[in-house]
Amino acid sequence: VPGFVDIHSHVVPSGDDGAQSVEHGVALCHEAARRGTSVLYATPHVWAHLPLTPQRERATRAAFAEVAAAAPLELRLGYELAPARWLLREDLSRYVLEGTDAVLIEVPFVGSPSVTIALAERAAAQGLQPVIAHPERGEEVGLALAEGFTERGWQLQVNSTSLLGRHGDEAEELGWRLLRNGTAAFV
Repeated sequence: VPGFVDIHSHVVPSGDDGAQSVEHGVALCHEAARRGTSVLYATPHVWAHLPLTPQRERATRAAFAEVAAAAPLELRLGYELAPARWLLREDLSRYVLEGTDAVLIEVPFVGSPSVTIALAERAAAQGLQPVIAHPERGEEVGLALAEGFTERGWQLQVNSTSLLGRHGDEAEELGWRLLRNGTAAFV
């Protein structure tokens, strides 16, 4: 039976602000499956202050394996890249959404999206598909800039919580505009 594919979740404990235990991650997977998700990407954050060190990667992969073994859906691993300048020196294929050539790159909530843009350009130059996470939530991203991302071949992922008004009126309005005009590829 087909279901939803969710490309952005924090269901695997990895030291970030997502699930804090394997049990919590499993519970989140059960809830996602109950609501119709059949494939769920666990996308731990890679932040400036929380890089994917070999030790963190081993721990994340071990937690992922535990959650995946108990999850009632297909769980895949990827990462959500924060706009950290040091990532501009990385081979971004290390962070792809499993089974794809896509890299999830977030827009900062506050401040310039310039590093996000540079990361997306680097991903594209490396033959990868940039997916820009929650552009509607970036204070310096408006409709014109978001549409410019898609003109460059980058895909946009809008948060469902934005569409529900949980991030303010501006994020809700922009999220719906991106969805209705076909600019957003994922919710």
